[in-house]
Amino acid sequence: MPPFTVLHVCMGNICRSPMAERLLTLAVSDRLARREVDPERVEELLHSHSAGTGGWHAGEEMNPPAARQVTNRGGDVTGFAARKLRSDHIDAADLVLTATADQQEYVTALRPDAAARTFVLGEFGRLLAALDPAALPAAEATADAVHARGVALVEAAHEARQGATALPTDDLDDPWGRGDQCFTRVADEIEETVQPLAALLLP
Repeated sequence: MPPFTVLHVCMGNICRSPMAERLLTLAVSDRLARREVDPERVEELLHSHSAGTGGWHAGEEMNPPAARQVTNRGGDVTGFAARKLRSDHIDAADLVLTATADQQEYVTALRPDAAARTFVLGEFGRLLAALDPAALPAAEATADAVHARGVALVEAAHEARQGATALPTDDLDDPWGRGDQCFTRVADEIEETVQPLAALLLP
């Protein structure tokens, strides 16, 4: 069973989606530590990665203020390199989280069959808050259990959004070139979704 795979998407893949990628990994590592499980096992349970719709920055490191947000919160930016979104990234993902509604539309235009597992990050955070954890599969720190629980979470969130209206506030502002204060706010908003997601995957 592969790890539960989350693909984060923004435009350039140097600011928002890399922060989301690494902050989700950090959140799951923290959950493992609380369970007295080696946080290094996170890679067995979760594959959090990212890509950009634009592709202009392919091969670049994370934007420095974005990297500061990750490291200041206890995360790791080692080995990150920006890349352009490809269809196979979407195909392999159990969950796709985009920074904006426009990017959600880009993903689903590229892969229409991914619509049920593609969400704007802020939208997914709102939907998670309404889910009943008791309705999910058993929570264990094994790859099989985390994958089953994650897939069930995505299905429940998709059902919960039927008939709902997306909100402009679901989008993450693009902080590129706007300084540390803006990056802090965007990273806080990312954590408002990825930390509850980690808590549901590994309560």
